[in-house]
Amino acid sequence: MSKSKKNYPDPAILFNKYGVDALRIYLMSSPLMKGEDANFSEKLVQEISSKVIGRFFNVVSFYELYRDDLIETNELPKTEDVLNAWILSRFFELTDEMTKGMNSYDMAEAVRPLPLFVDDLSTWYLRRSRDRIKDGEQNIKTETKQTLYFVLKNLAKLMAPFAPFTAEDVWLKLKKENDVESVHLTDWPKFVTSPSLDKGRAGEGFLSLKNMQTVRDTVSLGLEARQKAGIKVRQPLFKLEIKNYELGVEYAELIKEELNVKQVLENKNLDSVILLDTNITPALKEEGDYRELVRGIQDIRKNMGLVPSDMIKLFVNTDVAGQGLVNKFKNELLKVIGASKIEFTDNTVEDIIEIKIDNLILKVKLEKLK
Repeated sequence: MSKSKKNYPDPAILFNKYGVDALRIYLMSSPLMKGEDANFSEKLVQEISSKVIGRFFNVVSFYELYRDDLIETNELPKTEDVLNAWILSRFFELTDEMTKGMNSYDMAEAVRPLPLFVDDLSTWYLRRSRDRIKDGEQNIKTETKQTLYFVLKNLAKLMAPFAPFTAEDVWLKLKKENDVESVHLTDWPKFVTSPSLDKGRAGEGFLSLKNMQTVRDTVSLGLEARQKAGIKVRQPLFKLEIKNYELGVEYAELIKEELNVKQVLENKNLDSVILLDTNITPALKEEGDYRELVRGIQDIRKNMGLVPSDMIKLFVNTDVAGQGLVNKFKNELLKVIGASKIEFTDNTVEDIIEIKIDNLILKVKLEKLK
């Protein structure tokens, strides 16, 4: 790169487009840190901005949406829940890897595992925990919030040397009265788990990181099978058979929820790793139609700028089949979409939006309640 030839992007423009922290992480993870040559890539800076910084802020924003100051603690949460235990184990695995990199003065090695952890936190843990935080039983809701708070707060400490502004912003959002003023005045998180990568300590329980990886690999195969069959994930299926399955019930539940199947069974006679039952019965089809309806209404809520706490009244204009679908799942629908009432009406209602589900057409309107 030559200053006189200006054959590189203007840093000020990069700062404004992606933020200084994204550029800092990019440079600290590059071969430049070892005195080697490197071709500058604005695309990689953009990816770090969206997939590391952006996702981190998105998880923090979700936590703030359902935040409960009274249950926040700096202590390591005690949990037997597999998802909470897994993300804690993953966090301490990250701490171990980054600490080793820092101790060996290898900044590129220290920052290397950070993007993968943020991806795990956002696209697996939070996605699997959203409903538990919003509508779960009180004990699991509290435990999950405490776990997420602990991880976010300590992740800010790990990110502080690499993304100082991001870390400080998150710290100021999460810090309590007895915390130090700045994340840059805190201690580096301690590695409190077993050095083994197979299991880490989470409260009083133990979790095999391999077990969760097996779950995720199984889910990936199941999603591939769905894609080949042309069946959306929102369409429930009856069962998934697995040739070798030695995981506990709690892991089976994750697979069932992620793949939207009713049963997970072991079948050692299979010729493949998994076999997905793609037969869709009328009852399963009806349940799939209901899920499509929920998705359509939730999209409308989002476009209206509604937050989860906003209650609505739902107006529906449809035929007999559509009314039958709504009535069958009415109680669950009211709860899921945050509605106090569903009223069947005609086309005279203004601002109606069509939701098409195969042969069904439901014209709906959402009215925000005061």
